[in-house]
Amino acid sequence: MTLIKSISGIRGTIGGIAGNGLTPIDIVKFTAAYGAWVIDKTNIKKVVLGRDARISGEMVNNLVIGTLQGLGIEVIDLGLSTTPTVEIAVPLEMAGGGIILTASHNPKQWNALKLLNDKGEFISDADGKEVLELAEKAEFEFADVDSLGKVINNDTYLQKHIDIILALPLVDVQAIKDAKFKVAIDCVNSTGGIFVPALLRALGVEIIHELYCEPNGHFPHNPEPLPENLTEIAKLVQREKVDLGIVVDPDVDRLCFVCENGEMFGEEYTLVAVADYILQNTPGNAVSNLSSTRALRDVTEKAGGTYFASAVGEVNVVNKMKATNAVIGGEGNGGIIYPELHYGRDALVGIALFLTHLAKFGKTISVLRKSYPEYHISKNKITLTPEMDIDALMVQVQEKYQSHPNSTIDGLKIEFDKEWVHLRRSNTEPIIRIYSEAGTETVAEGLATKIISDIKEILKLN
Repeated sequence: MTLIKSISGIRGTIGGIAGNGLTPIDIVKFTAAYGAWVIDKTNIKKVVLGRDARISGEMVNNLVIGTLQGLGIEVIDLGLSTTPTVEIAVPLEMAGGGIILTASHNPKQWNALKLLNDKGEFISDADGKEVLELAEKAEFEFADVDSLGKVINNDTYLQKHIDIILALPLVDVQAIKDAKFKVAIDCVNSTGGIFVPALLRALGVEIIHELYCEPNGHFPHNPEPLPENLTEIAKLVQREKVDLGIVVDPDVDRLCFVCENGEMFGEEYTLVAVADYILQNTPGNAVSNLSSTRALRDVTEKAGGTYFASAVGEVNVVNKMKATNAVIGGEGNGGIIYPELHYGRDALVGIALFLTHLAKFGKTISVLRKSYPEYHISKNKITLTPEMDIDALMVQVQEKYQSHPNSTIDGLKIEFDKEWVHLRRSNTEPIIRIYSEAGTETVAEGLATKIISDIKEILKLN
């Protein structure tokens, strides 16, 4: 059993002994800490709640609601929802915060409490630490019987989210409708099975082949939208001769596409394509994290904008976007952040913007993919002994490559013209993750191999 307490939320496997898994006791403790933090921070006794379709969702939902009520907090329960929908609902409801019950792309035995502030954005590092400290102290004061919070069930936000997307100036519903797209979707038996078909129909897409759209939480394959997990939709796309396949993760904040020939568009290129469309129509800057493809920088500079890199993590991307007035941003895992709508990864707005782009492009999705610079990312890791000083090792690697441009805002990223290597230490185990990117897979892997060899040589010298 696993329980991971982080600044952005509480994630764990269901069951086991309290403190070692996401048990009812842990759920209540961390919900109470968050609720107390919301009251202290905002003086607003209202929290928006939504969940994906995980098997454990109803159980966790009931515990969270009861705990918040016990603190005297009014709960706006959206029921089966998506992460971006809850993010949108928080400011619209003028709530003090929000909780999304989802473990994102983790398998079905996992669940989590993702925590939002009163803007509907993930809480900051400092705020997360405050919540964890409150949980450890467990000195909560609960409301008396006359002051318990009430629960309001609100199922209107599916339509509200869609309506807000349709009203965006760069979403062209008529262009999408005229394109007469035939689409296949894989929603991994979670809430995308409710929200994605509804959005597509609102966009004028009439032919939708649904794969795993029953929101029962029984994930038919690993729910992370990676190529090796998407073989069935690739076959469906080819068999039904549709224009493209659309895949979302369980909480609908990650998005990837399948080309008409069954090949993967590439989740790194989800953001690249959407940014290309946005930047063609809205001059400005773009942001992604240090481990995302250079292709975003290329399309941004081609459009006359400036590209900025942030530390890994959605909160860090959002902070950098705000600091640079970026018009588009996100992460290479298929996460689109479009501030015109809200500061959060949103697969639904990503679908609407991408389909508009594809409709106006007027050619197949595979041709669109070929129009972008070709890069390949290689992902590796090296295991070290627990007592190893990883920070000192990073400094030595940086010194070895001091003649090359580098960044230390999140580990160490070294640039070699249009190629790069990013080294990040794990927060949970003694390993260094090594991501490298180049024009071909072979060169990217060779670059990683060279850095790994350097690290081993440094360790010998020490």
